[in-house]
Amino acid sequence: MRPLHPGSDVMLRSGRDKADAARLERVERAGGITLAFSGRLDADGVARLWTPTLKAASRAKGKSLLYDLSAVSFCDTAGATLLVAAENAHGEPARLAGEAENLHTLLDRVRLALPPSRPAPKRAWGPMFHPVKDGLGAAANGIAFLGETVLAAILVPRRLRMLRPGDLFAVADQAGVRAMPLIFLLGFLIGLILAFQSAVPMQAFGAVIYVANLVAIGLLRELGPLLAAVILSGRTASAFAAEIGTMKVNEEIDALSTMGLDPVTMLVLPRLIAAVLVMPMLTIGLEIAGLAGMTVVLEIFGFPLAAILRQVQSAATLTDFWGGLFKALCFAAVVAAIGCNRGLTTGQGPRAVGVSTTAAVVGGIVATIALDGIFALIFYRLDL
Repeated sequence: MRPLHPGSDVMLRSGRDKADAARLERVERAGGITLAFSGRLDADGVARLWTPTLKAASRAKGKSLLYDLSAVSFCDTAGATLLVAAENAHGEPARLAGEAENLHTLLDRVRLALPPSRPAPKRAWGPMFHPVKDGLGAAANGIAFLGETVLAAILVPRRLRMLRPGDLFAVADQAGVRAMPLIFLLGFLIGLILAFQSAVPMQAFGAVIYVANLVAIGLLRELGPLLAAVILSGRTASAFAAEIGTMKVNEEIDALSTMGLDPVTMLVLPRLIAAVLVMPMLTIGLEIAGLAGMTVVLEIFGFPLAAILRQVQSAATLTDFWGGLFKALCFAAVVAAIGCNRGLTTGQGPRAVGVSTTAAVVGGIVATIALDGIFALIFYRLDL
């Protein structure tokens, strides 16, 4: 007989018959089941017995399980792994019969390396409530991000070295100055199209001149701030999410935290402040371009410039102008915050940055429209 090596292979009987194939016999008994093994439980034998052994053990759940190893000639780590895996499939430890004393030590070591599998916890949320759960998680994340941002703003006097003016001016240039050509083009086209589509039906009533009233009020109160926020979301919030998300994937944000620097103060506050500062310029530029497009249409219909300006002055008030700028500032803060938050919550992997960028654009546009609806109700109740 070969010497026994504790913790590795266990010789149960004489190994002279190396061609002895492993076999399994399932025996029903009162209150339980017996799995009788015979032959060599080595890698080759275990490969043949693995599936039937686990099936037999899993079918015996609720009953006692007994391993009869009296006919086993050889058992190594592979055989012990089979026995432990069958125990896990059964759900309870098995009793042994006819085994060598050293097999207990081998099985104990394999049990440590192969712990019993635990059933997956049942989800408290059904499939119909998953969107609700995701929405609550996003709301909690947004509240946490808002708290971190407010705290960073309060502690700015103590962290002035982290708030670099160069970053703020660079973001303002990218988000504001370089966006003006797009703002002027989009505003001119919006005013042109809106005036023309309004003038055609109103021509039948002889009220084309009132197109100036319609376009002026619509641009100052609603369309100017809303379209400027949509451009800010698609052009700037996406850039915020991509920049911060790339830093998150490359573990640069973790490096800042390790060095004692606050990522919110260094990355979020400059972008948030820059977006709020440039938003009035974007809104006013879009409104001026929209009024210019409207003027072109009305002049084509034969109205002089003086009459158009008089209609605009009589229809629009400073309340409309300042109310639109106030909404624009709120839109800018929300859009920039969503872009930065999506960047900070970027996951791992090659698709993470793209997912965060898309979520920033969609979230910014949806939040802007929802906030605009809330402002419409508030302004209506306040008679503004």
